[in-house]
Amino acid sequence: MDKRVYFLMIVSFIIGMVELIISGLLDLIAGDLHVSIGAAGFLVTIFSLIFAIASPILLLMTAKIERKKLTLIFLFFFLIGNVVSIISPNYSILLLGRIITALSGALLIILCLVMAPTIVEPKYRGRAIGIVSMGVSGSLVLGVPVGLMLGEMFSWRAPFIFIAILTALSLIGVFFFMDRVEPKPSVPLRLQLATLKSRKILFAHFSTFLYMSGHSVLYTYLKPFVQETMDLSATWISILFLIFGIAAVSGGGLGGTFADTLGTKRTIISSILIFSTVILVIPYTTFFMPIFLIALVLWGIMSWAISPAMQSYLIDSSPETSDIQQSLSNSSLHFGIAFGSFVGGMIIGKLPIEANAIIGGLFILASLGTMLISLKSSLVSNKASSTM
Repeated sequence: MDKRVYFLMIVSFIIGMVELIISGLLDLIAGDLHVSIGAAGFLVTIFSLIFAIASPILLLMTAKIERKKLTLIFLFFFLIGNVVSIISPNYSILLLGRIITALSGALLIILCLVMAPTIVEPKYRGRAIGIVSMGVSGSLVLGVPVGLMLGEMFSWRAPFIFIAILTALSLIGVFFFMDRVEPKPSVPLRLQLATLKSRKILFAHFSTFLYMSGHSVLYTYLKPFVQETMDLSATWISILFLIFGIAAVSGGGLGGTFADTLGTKRTIISSILIFSTVILVIPYTTFFMPIFLIALVLWGIMSWAISPAMQSYLIDSSPETSDIQQSLSNSSLHFGIAFGSFVGGMIIGKLPIEANAIIGGLFILASLGTMLISLKSSLVSNKASSTM
């Protein structure tokens, strides 16, 4: 395995931390900037929405730029966005900082995901994507407990100071230790987007959107969920987020390994089935901590085991447009985070907190249906090809 893959994992971890770090700081930001919890939660929604839209657009706009140089440029913009967040005197300036980090981070994450499978042998492709996915998943879930601990100890600005320092170190690391990576020959936009006419590919992207929506409906508001259903202290909540984070990171690695050994289709279907079941039953586990912890760990593993398998599935489905497929998959994932956090925010305060889990589970079940349509389309196209 090329050691550069692990470096890309570290970079993706640092970049991804910013997206959901707000989730553990909602009450602190709302109190300091005199806004509602819902407004503070919107900082997650807007970040994920911009992240999703900007990712494929920026990838196409920068298709001819050498990858190391491009990574350095956008790491600098990412650093600026975090500095703006640190010094923001009001909600509007903090929102601006989130927009800058979302735009720059959108390209940086997809660069890591696109470069990883191109610098390893084909037999390690799933594992390479899985390793970088471990960085992404780890950042999205470990960012919350890190943010929560630093926020409780100092202020909500402390986590952004921490990320700014790590970003500066990443700039130095990429400059000195990352080799040049030439871009792949670009495929015309018309041909890349034409792949969405394929039911196989379109419904695979729908599946990513739906299962991540279901995840985010509950995960974005996990702190109020456990506060209300289990009456836990801030320390215990930090521990739960940390446990979830470790499980999710391992899920990314396991998903990549299973995709290479068991096959992408079997990995995706089994993961979605377990994932939806766990989310639907989790409200009924809060009465006993050990059972809840088992459900939490399974949730964490399944939430990120699907991603590397889905990436490999899309690469196999359209190898000539693999870059844009990974970018669109990443966009689907972040659209799901944005939509799920928005839906969760609409539910919370209007329905019992357990409703977030039920609705989230139903979204994940729906993703099973769209994935089956994708797989059925794959079988149909294969049969048609064999008869020609």
